Amino acid sequence: RLDPEVLDAMMPLLTEHFGNPGSSHSGGRPVAKAVHAARRAVADRFGLEPSEIVFLASATEADNLALRGVITACEGPRHLITTAVEHPAVLDVARALESEGLCSLTVLGVDRDGQLSLDALRKAIRPGDTKLVSIMGANNETGVLFPIPEIASIVHDAGALLHVDAVQLIGKVPPEWTRWPVDLFSLSAHKFHGPKGSGLMTAPKHVKLNPMVVGGGQERGLRSGTENPAGIVGISKALELALDHSAEALPPMAARRDRLAEGLRAQVEGLVVTGAGAARNANTLHVTIAGVEAEPILVNLDREGIAVSAGSACSSGALKASHVLEAMGLPKDRIHGVLRLSLSRETTDADIDRVLEVLPPIVQRVRNLG
Repeated sequence: RLDPEVLDAMMPLLTEHFGNPGSSHSGGRPVAKAVHAARRAVADRFGLEPSEIVFLASATEADNLALRGVITACEGPRHLITTAVEHPAVLDVARALESEGLCSLTVLGVDRDGQLSLDALRKAIRPGDTKLVSIMGANNETGVLFPIPEIASIVHDAGALLHVDAVQLIGKVPPEWTRWPVDLFSLSAHKFHGPKGSGLMTAPKHVKLNPMVVGGGQERGLRSGTENPAGIVGISKALELALDHSAEALPPMAARRDRLAEGLRAQVEGLVVTGAGAARNANTLHVTIAGVEAEPILVNLDREGIAVSAGSACSSGALKASHVLEAMGLPKDRIHGVLRLSLSRETTDADIDRVLEVLPPIVQRVRNLG
């Protein structure tokens, strides 16, 4: 949910300070000041200059700008590398760029735990031709973490740029990730108790980018259009709170996730935790249950006031085989019996107890009906 402190920070920009931050009159000046302060606060977290932060409407838009912006700005051969388990906001853009003849594309596979082979990455890079590598920080379905510092070293040694979809990192891993040697980060506010419809991208000046939206020249010319001051202040405040709460929030979050996993494994026959052999972020528990379909389980849990998903929550409600699980090589009898249970810093022990009370009998009823 939207953190109350975030809402409090946003409210003046939705009420008395309603001017356009690009205006020179008195109504716009306090808004411009608030936007600049938010931009500087975000930049400080990443060790960047304020002008190197681009505010957008979502991480999806940031991913699009990162990939399309870099590739179209490059000269000569253009080779792009990504992985088979990326969010569609990256994979679909990469495939579109390839189909438009703007680049060649390599999509790297993963193992049964969802981990990437660094040797495969080294072999895939074409020195001089590979312009951009885009690899997520943590998978949005399984929570499996990628070794981004090591990846960055490989990529930069080859003279390429690294883009990281960091949506599943913030508030779910220790805050040191903000200083990883990454060229482009993408973030979405609603993943860390900020407002929906607000995202950002880090865009250091050494990265040449072509804009996707032109017109008014806002955001260093990379994203024209009147700014969303409330959303900008909101994402800045949410970032501050998420990073500052990490030390106290992450250990109990991970402990609750693990208790939930152990409780479900003990009570639900055929339940397997996905990516259990890999490092994962603190809030994501992805499981497969043999012999059942996810949809009736979701419906029954919803009736009990428990909200989970069948993998990613970003696929317009469509229950279809996950490309992530297919890439991991999961057996077909498990790909449709999947649940993703996500925690936040507000999740309580009582919440975990409630799921452990309700979910196992629901699975049994669904099995009996099947």
